[in-house]
Amino acid sequence: MDDVRLSKRLSYVLRHAPGSVGLQLDDAGWVGVADLLAALAAHGAPVSRERLERLVAADAKQRYALDATGARIRASQGHSVPVDLGHAPQPPPRVLFHGTPLRALPAVLAEGLRPGRRHAVHLSEDAATARAVGRRRGPAAVLRVDAAGLAAAGAPFSRSANGVWLVAAVPPSFLAVIERD
Repeated sequence: MDDVRLSKRLSYVLRHAPGSVGLQLDDAGWVGVADLLAALAAHGAPVSRERLERLVAADAKQRYALDATGARIRASQGHSVPVDLGHAPQPPPRVLFHGTPLRALPAVLAEGLRPGRRHAVHLSEDAATARAVGRRRGPAAVLRVDAAGLAAAGAPFSRSANGVWLVAAVPPSFLAVIERD
């Protein structure tokens, strides 16, 4: 299994379906590294600890985190299973960005941004990152989010360990399209 496929498998297991390999995340989303490696091997995807550590360290988006002892691992954000990542609320920058597939734009402009199966809407600090995220599934639109206005209206923001800004939802009145493919 190449690194891209392995990363996708880790994302699936650590964010969405730990039970698919017989694991259960703790309340904060952690699972033992030894348990993860044993579960992956038992389900046809043997991975060495060294390879896992290299993958975590080299991941440009820092999707995964090892705890301070290196004994546990979790996804940094994006879970669809219940976890409390413990991100403290903090004031966001004045403006944040979100990339979305162009086909979803009419619904987003009518209903706003909602987390879907995730716990929160993911926002980035720059348009380039939002563009790249939006284009994962074809032509995209980049939205500017009035984060300061949304925070002033009472929406709590937090920031994941890898720099992704998280908020429960973004109503359409706080969105502006700045770019379309």
